[in-house]
Amino acid sequence: MEFRRLGETVMNLSIIGFGAWAIGGKRNATGWWELGPADDALSLAAIHRAIDRGVNWIDTAPGYGLGHSEEIIGKSIRGMHDRPYVFTKCGYVWSDDRVVTNNISTASIGKEVDDSLRRLGLDSIDLYQIHGVSPENDHLIDQAWEALFRLKEQGKVVHIGVSNFNVARLQRIQSIAAVETLQASYSLLDRSIEDETLPYCQRRNIGTIAYSPMQTGLLSGSITRTRMDAMASDDARRFNPNFKEPLLTVNLGRVERLRHLATEWNTDPGHIAVAWTLRSTLVTGAIVGFKSPAQVDEMMADEYFELSDAQLDAIEAIGWTDFVERS
Repeated sequence: MEFRRLGETVMNLSIIGFGAWAIGGKRNATGWWELGPADDALSLAAIHRAIDRGVNWIDTAPGYGLGHSEEIIGKSIRGMHDRPYVFTKCGYVWSDDRVVTNNISTASIGKEVDDSLRRLGLDSIDLYQIHGVSPENDHLIDQAWEALFRLKEQGKVVHIGVSNFNVARLQRIQSIAAVETLQASYSLLDRSIEDETLPYCQRRNIGTIAYSPMQTGLLSGSITRTRMDAMASDDARRFNPNFKEPLLTVNLGRVERLRHLATEWNTDPGHIAVAWTLRSTLVTGAIVGFKSPAQVDEMMADEYFELSDAQLDAIEAIGWTDFVERS
């Protein structure tokens, strides 16, 4: 496994990180989680298998299963002598009737971090991130970032970062405290960070973590028209333009061409999609969602994540940039 330093932090990360959103349970049509069935034993086994295969960081958030993902991670690392880094977030909270809202007030962040520390069983969180900011809360960004900086001073978190921030927002908070990391969507189907965000992060030495490198499973090769037809009506992907016509037909054609390349290179489409995301060292690591040890083994089958120039040309020849839609 290759390791890369995350910006100016002290952390050298495996280029693949364990994405813990899926182990939270069942998602609803809005993309947020319900209290539904989850195979916790399988989730725990997946985390341990990933660690055995060299993955040294886990990314989660309170909203993943309304705290359930963090609880499973806490169980998985309890008593572990050499535990992986644990990253979590703040900014999304839920009511007693499980309605999720964006809240980045200082008071809310203070409560969230304590709740996360309790669920994770940690004294300090390795990386704490603002998960996202709704338009109506834009005026609270400065005080939210100040709150994260205070948590770092108090020792409740080691490093602080943001998720889903554009350059304007990064510049806005940089004068308050250094932005150490950015987590952003990045894949063959979503290159929106390439023109401005990645170069800005490079200039400021902000570590960049890519999420959804397989575009919510679309680039994994597992999504077919038959599977789409059988997909539950409340599956959040049904509301994603990349999974709806006319883009669905275009994207399935792209993935089929990617599948042909994967066969030729003795790998699978998802592996290629992740390797493409990691082709530049401007991306420190990619978050890959695992729900079972088998999925970990499939992704780590050869631990080969380097593409040649000829392979990159073949991937680009498929044509990905005529339409970009975020998940």
